[in-house]
Amino acid sequence: MSEATTTVQSARRAFFPLDRQLRLYDKHWSEGVAKQAVKYSGKLSFGEATEALAELAQIDISVNSVWRLAQHWGEALRVTEEQEDERANGSIESLATGKVEQKTDPRLGAAMDGAMIYIRGEEWKELKVGCFFEVELEPTLDPETKDWIELGHACHSTYICHLGGPEKFGQKMWTESKRRRWHQAVDTQVVGDGAAWIWNLVGDYFYDAYQVVDWFHATEHLALAAHLAFGESNQEALRWLKQQETPLFQGHADRIAQTIISLAEEKSGAKEDLLQQAGYFANNQHRMHYLEMRSDGWVIGSGMVESGGKRFKDRFTGSGMRWSRAGAERLLPVRAAILSRRFDERWRTAYNSPQN
Repeated sequence: MSEATTTVQSARRAFFPLDRQLRLYDKHWSEGVAKQAVKYSGKLSFGEATEALAELAQIDISVNSVWRLAQHWGEALRVTEEQEDERANGSIESLATGKVEQKTDPRLGAAMDGAMIYIRGEEWKELKVGCFFEVELEPTLDPETKDWIELGHACHSTYICHLGGPEKFGQKMWTESKRRRWHQAVDTQVVGDGAAWIWNLVGDYFYDAYQVVDWFHATEHLALAAHLAFGESNQEALRWLKQQETPLFQGHADRIAQTIISLAEEKSGAKEDLLQQAGYFANNQHRMHYLEMRSDGWVIGSGMVESGGKRFKDRFTGSGMRWSRAGAERLLPVRAAILSRRFDERWRTAYNSPQN
């Protein structure tokens, strides 16, 4: 039985009111069983979760029961998140308070990205993923010089997500920033690609943080400009790309933009596309000081949030999986809590919340 089939069949079955009042679901499963069923559902497909519960905990439970428990308690986690968002966003404090606050916490960073998951009736939709992390210096082997140098790395990451537009996602980012004590950090940074919605949210919520366009995305745009100007798999394109990488890393994105504009005048067939790439570097030049940022111990890549996006997709884009919007939205907070290593904390809050 596929995950999609299980979801459709199970949706036809209802809870009894007394079961809700006593918090008893599916043959009166205990809190411990319910918790494990929900937790494994956030890691594995419902069928795999059922097998894992039988093998590791000797719990004999059906796939339908696992699904229903995940749906019920996933909804409880979702409602708990919404309540936290309402409290956190009820009175967003301005950073410019006029007060001189003592900054005591480690450096913090945030990153944002999008991942695609399939929703029945809507097809592929973007799941917005946010990541908060501490920035720590760690000895790192330089692949070119073979010397060990201290570079900034992301650690102690936590994740939030939202299946929808940037406004609600921004509120979730603000909630998580308060939980991570963003305004007590000695310094902060935000990493992302060139998507306008990311930097719009940074302007709304994190405008005093250092901003960095992910190095990999920047070099992808540089490679695209090379291919537009000189053709695919062309040695001239490769030479041009290598020549431009160094000034880009040194923080001369404005110079890169001018170089691409000059190419656009020469390559009339690709002029419009080349000018678009030139605009990417011109608009983001203040976020492309890679050498300076790395020397100051900051991260210049968004691997932490891209990894998070892939881990969300791993749970929602398996073979045969087709999610309703409600089903996905109930399981997403479970997955986020697991990836953030705080499922137990989130469970306690949701389980002890008053029932509607």
